[in-house]
Amino acid sequence: MAEARCPASCGEFIQGWIGGSEKLVSCPIDWFSTVEVREGVQSGEERPRMRQMLEQVVAYFGYPAALANNLSTALESTIPVGKGLASSTADIAATALATARHLGETLSESTLAALCVNIEPTDSTIFVLPTLFSHLNAQTQFSCQPAPAMDILLLESDTTILTEEYRRHQRESTLISNAAALDDAWLRLQQSCGMQDPRLLGEAATQSAIASQALLAKPMFSQLLALVEEFDLFGVNVAHSGSAVGLMLDVRKHDAEKLRWQINQLAIDVYYPRQHLVKMVAGGVR
Repeated sequence: MAEARCPASCGEFIQGWIGGSEKLVSCPIDWFSTVEVREGVQSGEERPRMRQMLEQVVAYFGYPAALANNLSTALESTIPVGKGLASSTADIAATALATARHLGETLSESTLAALCVNIEPTDSTIFVLPTLFSHLNAQTQFSCQPAPAMDILLLESDTTILTEEYRRHQRESTLISNAAALDDAWLRLQQSCGMQDPRLLGEAATQSAIASQALLAKPMFSQLLALVEEFDLFGVNVAHSGSAVGLMLDVRKHDAEKLRWQINQLAIDVYYPRQHLVKMVAGGVR
């Protein structure tokens, strides 16, 4: 038996047309999917993509395909599904590492990335460091220094958005039109990590969130930007292909409860009925 877990992501710090193609940098938080792989018959409740990953890892290391039939997975997750919180990436990445560990093998981050994108577009939560990642083909993997410490008030909507449905829409021309803003956001993100400056990170995320409004608008977005100004928060980040929003702050400096109260007063909670105070963490599968 072997186990692994991968963090969720409160959307992305940035996502868009960066350096000539669509890329992203995820925002890992302290929610996790934990996967256990053991010998035994698979249950009917097993998620199909987790089974697909298990079989792929068995094949990658050269074991007979029949071996996968004698392995089962079990999942425990605190990550809401369909909100842009990287639940699917967490499930399959944890499955990959747990399977490798069960087999007595190891997986590098680059190999894990290639295995994941074989199944679906993948969040960069699979990397320990903040990483600019071409989430469709894994060709770009550019890591920064660690991100500055930060808390996030995660605003969860009732709206669910499947990534594959989002990707059916023609988006390339809109993405390219915002390329200059995203290149600037990427530069700010790198500077924020090098300087350990949460405000620069917030500025980068806010730039990307504003650009994302043209592709997948978030309700009450102008009111959320006003809250950033009113409470002197670091910024706002969004799930670019989901419905979640994050208000970026430091609980030692910002009054999170007063912020929640103001969200209620402005009826922002009509669109985001659940608010969760979470902490940014390092990425990577544990």
